[in-house]
Amino acid sequence: MSARAAEPAALSRPHPLLSLFTLGTVAALVVLPIIALVVHGLDQGPSAALAAITRPEASAALLLTLGLAAATTVCNGVVGLGVAWALVRWEFPGKGLLAALVDLPLSVPTLVAGFLIVALYGPVGPLAPALKALDLQVIYARPALLLALLFITFPFVVRAVEPVLAELDPTEEAAAATLGASQWQTFRWVLLPALTPAVAAGGVQVFARAVAEFGAVAVVSGNIPLKTLTATVFIQGEVEAGDTAGAAATSLVLLGVALLLQPLGRALAAGLVQR
Repeated sequence: MSARAAEPAALSRPHPLLSLFTLGTVAALVVLPIIALVVHGLDQGPSAALAAITRPEASAALLLTLGLAAATTVCNGVVGLGVAWALVRWEFPGKGLLAALVDLPLSVPTLVAGFLIVALYGPVGPLAPALKALDLQVIYARPALLLALLFITFPFVVRAVEPVLAELDPTEEAAAATLGASQWQTFRWVLLPALTPAVAAGGVQVFARAVAEFGAVAVVSGNIPLKTLTATVFIQGEVEAGDTAGAAATSLVLLGVALLLQPLGRALAAGLVQR
């Protein structure tokens, strides 16, 4: 293939009507709702919005949501890296099934995901006798929230790490082994630095998805204020109670988190492409 043929094609100028349609669609579906939320959330002034999100119920829901998202990110970062390693580096019976199961949470409705947790850990579930004997409460408590979020966000780190791990040069590992490095030392000093951006990129997706989750947590949490009520379910409750200003103020916090995560995720993805 010639060098000229390898050059990327020049970008063409779109038709003005197509540009107008694209910009109008983005404005209608994304920009205008965000503007409406910001205007409504700050309609009574920043001090009122701050008072709304610092109420005990609102602040507890926000802190619980962010804390669960952080815990989910750490857990699925470690587990996702291990599963990606198994899929790329090992050969074993059932590997194809495991690869298919990794993506299952993406196609299961989140309400169904929540019911799966209830069916397993609930009062009539198969694990109920063991949990009762150990005096452990899972359903309608924070462990159920974490389990639901772990299930829903499981694929992200796995699928982010897999292609990077598959493209790593094995000669670097061989060189480390030749120099006397153990398997752990090779992983720690050779592989992990190369995989960290992929794990981080997947972790950003996990965190964002966990913060935004509604269906599964509404099923498994019991929605107990100050204990198991997450921010998204709190917002729904405020809307149903007629306090749309308080719901909008709390939504602004989640919107701010999303806007902070977007450039971080894009930067990590760009770094992976450059590698």
